[in-house]
Amino acid sequence: MGEYDVPHNLQYNNTTVGGLSGIDYDAPKKVYYIISDDRSAINPARFYTAKIDIGNKGIDSVYFVDVAQLRQENGEVYPNSKKDPAHTPDPEAIRYNPLTKDLVWSSEGERIVNANGNNVLEDPAITIIDEKGMYKDSFPLPQQLHMHATENGPRQNSVFEGLTFADDYKTLYVSVEEPLYDDGPPAGLSDVATWIRILKYDATTKKLLAQYAYHPDPVPYAPIPATGLMMNGIPDILALDHSHLLVMERSYSSGRFQCTIKIYLADISKASDIAHVQSLKQQPPSNIITKKLLINLASTGRFIDNMEGMTFGPTLPNGHKTLVLVADNNFSRLERNQFFLFEVVP
Repeated sequence: MGEYDVPHNLQYNNTTVGGLSGIDYDAPKKVYYIISDDRSAINPARFYTAKIDIGNKGIDSVYFVDVAQLRQENGEVYPNSKKDPAHTPDPEAIRYNPLTKDLVWSSEGERIVNANGNNVLEDPAITIIDEKGMYKDSFPLPQQLHMHATENGPRQNSVFEGLTFADDYKTLYVSVEEPLYDDGPPAGLSDVATWIRILKYDATTKKLLAQYAYHPDPVPYAPIPATGLMMNGIPDILALDHSHLLVMERSYSSGRFQCTIKIYLADISKASDIAHVQSLKQQPPSNIITKKLLINLASTGRFIDNMEGMTFGPTLPNGHKTLVLVADNNFSRLERNQFFLFEVVP
């Protein structure tokens, strides 16, 4: 239905707007909560409250109405990597719970392994905050998701990218971006046996209920040069009903400006619980999440940047849902703070 770009390095309340990585809609207030993945490098880690005006031609405007700093358990803002790399966050996803008036956000943590043994190993995190950004609680990590100096557990910058509430906010799903070391190699140019974990929590008790395996697509384009970066993973998920999620897959290859963004309808109803499995390489899952392609954003004929977040927005006059996507510009002038608006046809 339309797109909109927030200007590069827009200034709001003494912060630089950028790195927009996760988004959620608060329907009663008609506002969006959008988290920045600034690791307290430019300004303290934070999330914004924004309004998106939708008109006959799509998105008329995106404008910011508030910003809140994310706070540690001690009430302090998060440090940057120069001050305290072991406690620097990597914010990626955010969801609002209207029943509790709280928000949940995810951090990918950090994994830097040096030959001299001066390592930085910071676990990923799922944190509950109030609307002002103050710490309230956190979800426990399963043992497979702790950081290690050895090639076990999560890869660097490839952990908790997606969150979504389901079952009337009784359930919280959390997606890992790429396979754990123990679960297989990252996606490559050919199809390989590898799986990404999606975690299921009880949103009230914070108890881990299950884990499921999801198979990502191969990377569609070879990097330039051939030794360059390439990846495909899950930047966000969004619950449809008790057993279905929208899963966004994002692929990037160096030498290519655009990302490949696909949205799948994923069915978890017959997937095996793999919470007890330490290594999916050694013990492949018997039943995985099934998926059906809904849209490859390349079909829109528009430039597709680094899409990382999605949420259902307001309902249209015809009763259909809207879907809002947001791209992370990495605070780069060469990338865009891009918003897309779709109509969801039942």
